[in-house]
Amino acid sequence: MPIVLQFLMLLGGVICLADAQQTAAPAQPIPYSHKTHLALGLKCQDCHPNPDPGEHMTIPAAAKCMACHVTIAKDRPAIQKLAEFAKSKEPIPWVRVYALPAEVFWSHRSHLTAGMKCEICHGDVPKMDVMARVTNVASMEGCVACHTERGASTGCVFCHDEK
Repeated sequence: MPIVLQFLMLLGGVICLADAQQTAAPAQPIPYSHKTHLALGLKCQDCHPNPDPGEHMTIPAAAKCMACHVTIAKDRPAIQKLAEFAKSKEPIPWVRVYALPAEVFWSHRSHLTAGMKCEICHGDVPKMDVMARVTNVASMEGCVACHTERGASTGCVFCHDEK
């Protein structure tokens, strides 16, 4: 194996080990409990649709949240802040919990079509009051382990552009 490839694999392993650690939940601009909302019967796709071409799940506009919160908990400071975002039509500046490097191509749609469930990558979200990174899904190690376990391709060009 060429020395450059060995070095890249070693570097990737070091980065993956660092990325595999559970991280504390980042501070968000508005408190949001997935546990509370999913206990009401909401499904992931209710708030996170997957528009074409399907690479990303989206985050709802504040106006969607306000469809319920116009009457529910409307006097709470967090809901009043939410209402301000909705009124101004400004997106809520949520802090990402999971992010992939720019050189990685990843499609939510292809994984959902293959039968993957949200919790495989994002953990037991229905039990989370605050969203935190609890899996190593955003690391090469996590992706390769999952692909190997499920018999999916682990070839470089499967996730990385051939440039």
